[in-house]
Amino acid sequence: MTFEVLMLAVVGAGLTFTAIAALLRIARGPTILDRMIASDVLLTTVMLALGADMVARGHTDSIPLMAGIAATATFATIVVARYVKRRAEHRLPQGMGGDHHV
Repeated sequence: MTFEVLMLAVVGAGLTFTAIAALLRIARGPTILDRMIASDVLLTTVMLALGADMVARGHTDSIPLMAGIAATATFATIVVARYVKRRAEHRLPQGMGGDHHV
């Protein structure tokens, strides 16, 4: 077994573990923020897999796809953060901060 094959196996195993863990967190939640972070981790894992493929095969064809995934993940994170913020503002009575405990 050559060093390159061993490294690809290690990288593949790590990316597979990360993807499975992210999918479990997306499925289990419990909050929308947990799911959003897990989806960001999953998209990052996909980008890392594409990068590993580019290194292994010696091409740069996946760069536009990686840029599209990164832009989509950034946009989705911003949208969800704004949604959660607005939802939290509507749930609090007027004049109450987030640190108020009952």
